[in-house]
Amino acid sequence: MQTPVNVPVPVLRLPRGPDGFSRGFAPDGRRAPLRPEVPEIQECPIAQESLESQEQRARAALRERYLRSLLAMVGHQVSFTLHEGVRVAAHFGATDLDVANFYVSQLQTPIGVQAEALLRCSDIISYTFKP
Repeated sequence: MQTPVNVPVPVLRLPRGPDGFSRGFAPDGRRAPLRPEVPEIQECPIAQESLESQEQRARAALRERYLRSLLAMVGHQVSFTLHEGVRVAAHFGATDLDVANFYVSQLQTPIGVQAEALLRCSDIISYTFKP
């Protein structure tokens, strides 16, 4: 793994939702389970544990790379590809605690420029930026 992150990732706190407990747009929009429920196959417990620990290390490394990419995007121009092939560009500002929304400024859309906006991560297919 890489060295620890010295600068914290900016976090945008969204207002409370209508139910008083959630934040953001969808109070029932919790993340999908990390892995689908699959019936367990009776194998050697040591081999199973080793496989699970390898998967956990791989997930941790991917999560760290993703969080580092978010940190590197702050203040840079980022191009987003959304559903239906829509392409927009904006200056990345922050993300919320659950990484469900991106706060951006100067959002350039096909119909004009929006000064500030929240992009739902579920609407984003991909993003690119140059650090």
